[in-house]
Amino acid sequence: MTQVLYITGAGVSAESGIPTFRGEDGYWTIGSKNYTPQQMATRAMYEHNPGQFLQWYYHRFVTYRHHGPNPVHHWLADKTLITQNIDGLDGKAGNPDYIAIHGRLDEVTYYHQQGEEVARFKAPWDEVDESALEASLLALFKIGRSGPKLNESLKPYVLLFDEYYTELYQISRAQRLMQNADKMVFMGTSFSVNITNMALEIARSNDIAIEIVDPQPAHVLHARSHYHRMTAQQYIETYGAVDT
Repeated sequence: MTQVLYITGAGVSAESGIPTFRGEDGYWTIGSKNYTPQQMATRAMYEHNPGQFLQWYYHRFVTYRHHGPNPVHHWLADKTLITQNIDGLDGKAGNPDYIAIHGRLDEVTYYHQQGEEVARFKAPWDEVDESALEASLLALFKIGRSGPKLNESLKPYVLLFDEYYTELYQISRAQRLMQNADKMVFMGTSFSVNITNMALEIARSNDIAIEIVDPQPAHVLHARSHYHRMTAQQYIETYGAVDT
C-alpha cells in the first residue's frame, strides 16, 4: 500500500474562516501598534514583554478557537498528517494521531528551557476576563512583574520564530514519516517555513514524488513534482475517492 504523507498549511483552514498567514488580514500581516508580527511571535517578546505578547496572541489566534473543521479536515481525518496549523481543527475533525508540528492553540506548557521534557495541558482561554485583558492573561499565565518564571509560568504551546523544533513538537516522528513516505502531498502551504523545506529536501534525497495543492502554488526544485492549481476543497472533490 502506498504510504502518502499529507503536509498542510494555513490554506486548508481558510474555509473555516481562519485567516491565512500572509493575506490581507493574515496572522503575519497584522501586528500591534509598536511591533511587527515577526517581533511579536517570539520567545524574546514573551520573556521581556509578556503582556503585549499575550494580548497579541489572544487577538490574533485565540479569538478563532471555537471555529469548526471544514470538509478538508474531515477528509484528512484518517490520513497520515503533519500540519503547520495551530488551530486544532484536525483534532476536532477526528484525526487521532496527527502531528501539530508548530503546536496547538488549545494547549499550554510550563515555561521551560527548549529541549526539556514538559507536559502539555488545556489552555485557560475561557477563563479570560476581556474587560481587563492584560491583567487577566498575566494572572492566568502566572506571570508576575519580574516576567515569566521557569517551570512555574505558563506559555502557549506554540513554536515561536526564535525557537527550534524539539521533541515537544514531535520532530523526530515527523522526520520518520517523511523518510518512510512513498509520496508527499503539500496542501495550502507557501513553503516558507522550515518544516516544508525539510520535507522537500528529504523528498529530493529519497526521490519521493510530491504533489502541491494551492491556487497559486510555490514552484519548487524537484523533478518529481506535480502541481494542482486549486484549493484543498477542490482537490478533495476531484481526487477524494482515491489517493492520487
